[in-house]
Amino acid sequence: MSRREVTPIDKLASLSLFYPFYNEEGNIEEAVRRALAILPRFADEFEVILVDDGSRDRTGAIADSLAASDARLRVVHHPANRGYGAALRSGIAASRHEWIFYTDGDNQFDLEEIALLLPLRHDHEIVSGYRIARSDPWPRKLNAAIFNLAIRILFGLSMRDVDCAFKLYRGSIFAGMDLTSNGAMIDVEILAKARRRGGRIAEVGVRHHPRTVGTQTGANLSVIARAFRELIRLRWNLG
Repeated sequence: MSRREVTPIDKLASLSLFYPFYNEEGNIEEAVRRALAILPRFADEFEVILVDDGSRDRTGAIADSLAASDARLRVVHHPANRGYGAALRSGIAASRHEWIFYTDGDNQFDLEEIALLLPLRHDHEIVSGYRIARSDPWPRKLNAAIFNLAIRILFGLSMRDVDCAFKLYRGSIFAGMDLTSNGAMIDVEILAKARRRGGRIAEVGVRHHPRTVGTQTGANLSVIARAFRELIRLRWNLG
């Protein structure tokens, strides 16, 4: 994996990193290895939370085995698959540190690039990556373009890449925030509700690498249809 040379300006006092996993038995060990190797550069104290969203392969068992050998790891299990948004909600709820970071467990992002987000945290409650060149099949890129346009129109969120799974949050932004999305609308819900309470949001470009193991589920028609149903429901609920 090619990567840019990045140097952190300063370290976080404490950080919770969580991964949402669904059928990622081929990726989970590498994702955890990278996190444990890289996070000491960015935080004095950290934890890694593995959210198993009802995986039907060995993801849950591997997560438990990894956590049993390292106290910095914790596992949250969903007995059945509840959806991407539900996995993020569980990860946020389980996080115990001042800052919260999440990324997907498919190893398409380089954790070294957390360094690009850190400087912006001093003036923002949320720092989100945007994919400089998205390494996904064209149908997924098309869906993303339509989705981002709809978000700009319906919510006024002028972001380049709303659902980029490379985000750093000040944990206090979630205090009293009632999150309800179970699917892909979770990022929009967090951003819209954070902005309504005065949360400042910044974006910075990050690299996106091709998936080498496992299968994407975000481009499934049922997932897309669910996202647009949630989009309309969220817009209605926000008024």
